[in-house]
Amino acid sequence: MKAKPTRSICRVHLVRIVCQALFFALFLAVLFMTRTSGSETIGPVERFFHFDPLLGLVSMLASRTFIAAFGFALITVVVTLLFGRYVCGWVCPMGSLVHFFTYLFQKLKWTRHHKEPARHLRWKYLILLFVVVSSVFTLDFAGYLDPLSFLYRSFSAAVLPAAMHATEAATALVHRTGLPFPADRWNDFLHSQMIHTTFRQGAVLGAIFLAVILLNLVRPRFWCRYLCPTGALLGVLSRWHPFKLKADKDKCNSCQQCALHCVSQAGSHADEKWHEAECFHCFSCDTRCPQDAIQIQLTAPKAKPDSMGLSRRELILTSALGIVAAPVLSVSASERPSEKLIRPPGALAEDKFLSKCIRCGECLKVCPTNGLQFTMNEGGLLGFWTPVLVPRIGYCEYYCSLCSQVCPTGAIKPITIPQKQQTRIGTAWIRKNRCMPYSIAEPCRVCEQKCPTSPKAIVLVDTEFMTPDGPIQVKAPIVDTTLCIGCGLCETRCPVEDEPGIYCTSRGETRSEKGFSMPEYGG
Repeated sequence: MKAKPTRSICRVHLVRIVCQALFFALFLAVLFMTRTSGSETIGPVERFFHFDPLLGLVSMLASRTFIAAFGFALITVVVTLLFGRYVCGWVCPMGSLVHFFTYLFQKLKWTRHHKEPARHLRWKYLILLFVVVSSVFTLDFAGYLDPLSFLYRSFSAAVLPAAMHATEAATALVHRTGLPFPADRWNDFLHSQMIHTTFRQGAVLGAIFLAVILLNLVRPRFWCRYLCPTGALLGVLSRWHPFKLKADKDKCNSCQQCALHCVSQAGSHADEKWHEAECFHCFSCDTRCPQDAIQIQLTAPKAKPDSMGLSRRELILTSALGIVAAPVLSVSASERPSEKLIRPPGALAEDKFLSKCIRCGECLKVCPTNGLQFTMNEGGLLGFWTPVLVPRIGYCEYYCSLCSQVCPTGAIKPITIPQKQQTRIGTAWIRKNRCMPYSIAEPCRVCEQKCPTSPKAIVLVDTEFMTPDGPIQVKAPIVDTTLCIGCGLCETRCPVEDEPGIYCTSRGETRSEKGFSMPEYGG
C-alpha cells in the first residue's frame, strides 16, 4: 500500500523534522559552548535541563528544597497538558536521535514493521514510579535514565572524545600523505573546542550509548517506548489533552499501515483503542495513510482517562522497591569517606550533594584540565557517576569556578573565584618512599614551584640524609595543611610518573559538616 501524495503530507511532516533538527542542533551548540574560554563566567548553558519536569520534580523531592530554575519545566508541562507529547516527538534531542536511527535502520531494511502487545509499554511507567518513590526517600535516580542527562553524559564522556581521537588519527594520516589538507589548522580548531579525550568510564558509557542506539533494531524508538521515565511522566500528563488524532472510520479501509508504521505503538487504527499517552504526534501515521483518514480533532477531556496498563500488584511491588532502595543502598556507605572522593569546590555536603546531583556531566565538560571524572567506587553505590577530582589526570584550576556555574540543580553551589580559592576540597600529603628528596636524596622542587596558593602551602626545608658518602643536606618539601586547598596541581605535575611522590585526599574538605582538626604541618 503506497503512501498518499507528498504534497498532502509534506507540510506538517517537514515542519516536525525541521523542528527536531533545530532542537538537536541547539543541544549540540549548548554542549560545545560548555567549555572554558578564558572568561571567569559562562552563560546559562545548563538551561536545557531546566525544561525537564522529571529532573525538577525528583531533585526537589530528594533534596527537600525548592529549585526556582526548574520553573521553566512548567512550560513543558503546560504544552503537554494542552497538546500531548509534542515535546517527545518534536523537541527532545534524545528522541530525535533515536527517531533518526529508527528511520535509518528501516531504510536499510535492517528492521521490519510489526505490532506487539501494548502491555509491554508499561515498563517505563514502572521505572517512573520507582524513581519518584525513591526520591521521596532522598535518592535521586532520575539522572541515570533521564534523556537529557543520558545524552549529555554520553556525548561528553564517550561520543565527543571518541570522535576527537578518530579525527586526530585521520588528520595525522592525511598529513603524512602530503595531500593539500590543512591538517594543522583543523587540529588547532578541534583543540580550541576544549574537547577532553580522557575519561575513565568513557568506554562503558560509549557501550551503553551504542546499545541504546542498536536497540532500535529490535523496536522503533526502543528507548522512548520502554525505558524513558521522562516520557512516561509526559505520557501521564498527556492523557487529558483536548487535541487528539483520530482515524475517520468512513474513510479508513483497514489497511493497517498507520498502526504498522507508528513508532510509539499508539494504536492509531480506527478499529483499535488509541493509546493517547503513547502518541508522539510525529504524524507518521498520517504520512502512511492512503485514504487521508487521520485527523486532529478537538475533544473534551475524558472524566476518567485510560489506565496505563499497570496492575495493582505491579504498582505495589515497584513502590516497595523504591522504598527499600534507600536503606539497602545505604548499607554500602561508609562512615569514613574514601580518601579519593575529592568533590569539586562548592559541592554540598555529601548527603545533600547526592540528593541533587543528576549525573549529567556538565561539570566534567566545562573543567579546563579534564581533572573532573565520573566516580567509580569512590562514592559507593549511591555516588556512582557523580563527579570526582582525579589529580592523576588533571588538577583543579586555581582561577576557575566554572563547574559551580553550570550545575543545573545546585549540587555544586555557585561560588566566585575568591571564594573558590578559600575553599578546601582536600589536602596534599608526601609519600616519602616516592618523593625524590626523601627517597634518593635528589633535589626536586616541582611541587613547591607549582603550588598556586599565596603564601605557598608547600615549602622546602633543609633536611639531612645519610648516604654511602656520609650525611648531606637536601631541601625537601613539607605541606602546610593550614594553607593547602587540595587542588591536586602538585600531584599532577610531580615528575615521578608511576606513583607520584605527593598525593591529595579529601581529608580536611570545607564542605564536611564533621570537619577535621588539621595539624599545622603534615606530610
